[in-house]
Amino acid sequence: MATEHLGDRLSRLRRLADLTQEGLAEKSGVSVDVVRKLEQRRKHSARLPTLHALAKGLGVEVTSLLGDPPAVPSTGEAEPPELVAVRRAIMPPLFAPPPVADGADTLSLALLRAEIADAWTLYHSADFGRVMELLPGVIADARLAAAVGRGRDRREGQHALGKALQLGGHLAIRLGKTDLGLSSLERAIAAADSSEDPLLPAMICNSVAWAYQRQNRLDDAQSLAVHAADGLERDHATSAEGLRVWGGLVMSAATSTARSGDYEGASDMMLTAEEATGRLARMPAPADGRMVSVFNRSSVRIERVRLAVQHARPDEALVLARGIRMSADTPPSWRTWLLLDVARAYTDMGDAAGAVTTLERLQRVAPGWMRHHTLAVAIVSDLWAGPARPPGLRRLARLLGVTD
Repeated sequence: MATEHLGDRLSRLRRLADLTQEGLAEKSGVSVDVVRKLEQRRKHSARLPTLHALAKGLGVEVTSLLGDPPAVPSTGEAEPPELVAVRRAIMPPLFAPPPVADGADTLSLALLRAEIADAWTLYHSADFGRVMELLPGVIADARLAAAVGRGRDRREGQHALGKALQLGGHLAIRLGKTDLGLSSLERAIAAADSSEDPLLPAMICNSVAWAYQRQNRLDDAQSLAVHAADGLERDHATSAEGLRVWGGLVMSAATSTARSGDYEGASDMMLTAEEATGRLARMPAPADGRMVSVFNRSSVRIERVRLAVQHARPDEALVLARGIRMSADTPPSWRTWLLLDVARAYTDMGDAAGAVTTLERLQRVAPGWMRHHTLAVAIVSDLWAGPARPPGLRRLARLLGVTD
């Protein structure tokens, strides 16, 4: 469950793997002292490189250690009907008849694009429940558009199907269903190839790289992102759309590099990406940025803050965060991640009051998101166990179930 302590998950998974604490430390390359402190709840969180190393030693996905993502919890019970409907939309039943146009029920391509863009907006706002409700209908509309029509209309239908299935992949990964996410993304790439849009397969490759990161396949994620970025840089990074897709891939490669332990190499990649945002600012904006990768100066800085926090450089993270001016097209989910990372950095610096102030701001911006996020719980747990309890901490601890 999302509220289960990281140490309890680690202990349970270690026993399932038939490993002692010393054996896990040896297999993962993590000190036995860290393993003990986590399992004894003397540490409430760990850096992502450490989590990836522990997951590798245990032979599990890193999400198994992180707990449920901020969407719906896994309870061991049957999946809710909404998720079953998403599964059915992504993977139609065998021998199901092909979609057939039904006159007035056929959605125009312009309306379909708007429908998909609106669904992506909900996703970036972390409204996963609403996306889960809408997605089966969105995919059905896109699949119909891809199956009927000729020439350009058919290619645009395939493009819509690729974007809809890409969203299905993202949602499934957020719900902790990584294999379903990869199945959706594989179907999305097939549709993208038929759309003849050179940017769409690269965008979906970025999504696949993210899924690989969640599975602790860091080398696979890095190789895929670099390969896709190299292809775009040669031919398609001269437009705002192409540069945004290329930049997103560079950021993804940097994240995998950092989680593999090469922080300096990742920093070089991120600086290259940040320099490219200067060129982006001088280009005409995309017609609908919601349908293109998130990439701007703000998003690069936010990711740099995250990597600094994850690699025990809280002072560097806070300096980077102070210099951020939010671009108008930065999705709300990125803003909430930034606040969470800043709170973590303040905690690591021993500034409990700064951490609480930041968490209170996050709670005002995204209360539902915060309540379900394991990192928010870990930060408040660390603050509650610390020497200082500034005003506001008790309310946050009660809100997140850290104390009664």
